[in-house]
Amino acid sequence: MIKLHTVGPILAAVAILVTGVPAHAQDAEAGAKLFKSQCAVCHSPVQGKNGIGPSLFGVVGRTSGEVEKFRYSAANKKAHMTWDAAALDKYLTSPRTVVPGTIMTYAGLKDDTKRADLIAYLATLK
Repeated sequence: MIKLHTVGPILAAVAILVTGVPAHAQDAEAGAKLFKSQCAVCHSPVQGKNGIGPSLFGVVGRTSGEVEKFRYSAANKKAHMTWDAAALDKYLTSPRTVVPGTIMTYAGLKDDTKRADLIAYLATLK
């Protein structure tokens, strides 16, 4: 018999195994604040508005290196990644590890909860 106090950790482990992303309550509002403080200096949430980095409007589900009128590094052009939650989670943890040669200067976001919140916000940009 499974005791009730063990169900939460079991469900979290199953979520990680199934999705590859740690299970966290995602807060898109907190993610929006994080975007403004850490991402907006280079990226815009507005469709077609590139900055130092490409617009992140519609990033979830998009293939890497495909924003029109943005000049990507060779590494990002060759990455051929689909930006789903799992790929974004890995990339946002350590961009240069996931795409060696990227010119993105962001060192990464190590906090799992903040990353989940940021990804939840990015998913609203459509």
